[in-house]
Amino acid sequence: MDRREIEPELLERWALHYLGRYASSAENLRRVLKRRVRRHSPEAAQATATLIDELVSRYREAGLLDDAAYAAGRVQSLQRRGESLRSIRARLAAKGVAAGDIADALSDLRAAVDPDLAAACAFARRRRLGPYRRSAAADHTRELSAFARAGFSRRVAEAVLACADSEAAEALTREGLD
Repeated sequence: MDRREIEPELLERWALHYLGRYASSAENLRRVLKRRVRRHSPEAAQATATLIDELVSRYREAGLLDDAAYAAGRVQSLQRRGESLRSIRARLAAKGVAAGDIADALSDLRAAVDPDLAAACAFARRRRLGPYRRSAAADHTRELSAFARAGFSRRVAEAVLACADSEAAEALTREGLD
């Protein structure tokens, strides 16, 4: 096979290898394959665009690619990790998930007391902020800035930072803000 020639079987191998390792949205798989084709043979990038589109639509029909299921899984994973709702929405949009699928996945989270508050507590635990910090002395402004950069509102950040210990933070997660 010539280096510039990219056959459908090669695209299929690349796609299945990628999907075997990572969960993906349809648009993300399309981007990955196009990038791989450009690296392999820049001249073939235009010719393989339709092959890639056909492959992605075939995988959607077969159920290998399901953006709604991908979004739901990523929302759960990122929320447990301590990502804010704003950050989760931006990550999914960057992966090419449709706004409707993102909204549906986020609506499942809203059944909890306050998903952003639970994520903020997880973020504080992971970053050792507020009730999870090791030393008693802390720079309140610096900790608020960390929450803001992560996409949490000031109200949520202040509530988590006001907790005296980890038990209070867990109670805040269960009960929510008044």
